[in-house]
Amino acid sequence: MNETGKKPAYKRILLKLSGEALMGTAEYGIQPEVISRFAKEICELSAQGIELGIVIGGGNIFRGAGLAASGMDRVSADHMGMLATVMNALALQDALERHGAFCRVMSAIRINEVCEDYLRRRAIRHLEKGRVVIFAAGTGNPFFTTDSAASLRAVEIGADLMLKATQVDGVYSADPKKDPNAVKYDELSYDEVINKRLAVMDTTAVVMCQEQKMPLRVFDVHQIGNLTKIVYGEAIGTLVK
Repeated sequence: MNETGKKPAYKRILLKLSGEALMGTAEYGIQPEVISRFAKEICELSAQGIELGIVIGGGNIFRGAGLAASGMDRVSADHMGMLATVMNALALQDALERHGAFCRVMSAIRINEVCEDYLRRRAIRHLEKGRVVIFAAGTGNPFFTTDSAASLRAVEIGADLMLKATQVDGVYSADPKKDPNAVKYDELSYDEVINKRLAVMDTTAVVMCQEQKMPLRVFDVHQIGNLTKIVYGEAIGTLVK
C-alpha cells in the first residue's frame, strides 16, 4: 500500500529494461544519474512489498546481432552481448544497493566470481524474501534476444505482469519518431501484434507470452513515476494481452 492508501494491482512483476535506457543522453555506456533514478523507483516499490525481477539488455555496450551484421561470427557476437548484460546487471545491482535494496544478480551463463547461477527455485525464493532479482546473460543461448529471455523469466517466476520499458510511451502503428501519423494503441491482443507486425518484441517472445497468457505492458521508461503508477493499476502505455 502506498502513501495514498491504494493497494498494488500486482504482487510480482518482471521488468524488461534495455541497455540503451541506461545511456540517457550519452552515446555509449551508463549515465550514473539515469541508473540511480531507475534504482530509486525500483527500491521504493520493493520496500512496499512488490516482488521485482528484472531482465536487462546490453545494447549500450555490445549488441550481438549488430556485431554479427558487421561480419563477426553470430555465436561469438551473442556471447559478447550476454557478457554486456552482466556488466549492466552489476551496475544496476550497485545502484539498487546504494539506495538500500537487497539485490541478487543471477546469470544464465556460469560466472560465479561475480554473480549467482540462474536457478528458478532459488530466484523465486529470493523474490519471496523481498530481494530484487536481476536476470543477466539472456537465456544463455545465442540467437535469442533479451526480449525472449524476459518472456521466459516472467513465465518461470510466475509474474503477474511483464513490463517492457521503452523510449516511447506505448505501441504505435508505425515509428512515431519517423511517421507523424502513427497511431498509439491503448490495448492490443497478441494476435494483433503478430498480424500487424508491430515492433513490440521479437516473435519468439510474443508467442511465448501469448501461449502462457502473460500480460504485457509497454511504457515510457523516462517518465518518472510511470513504473509505480502501473504497479498501482494505472493504464500507462499499451497493454497487450
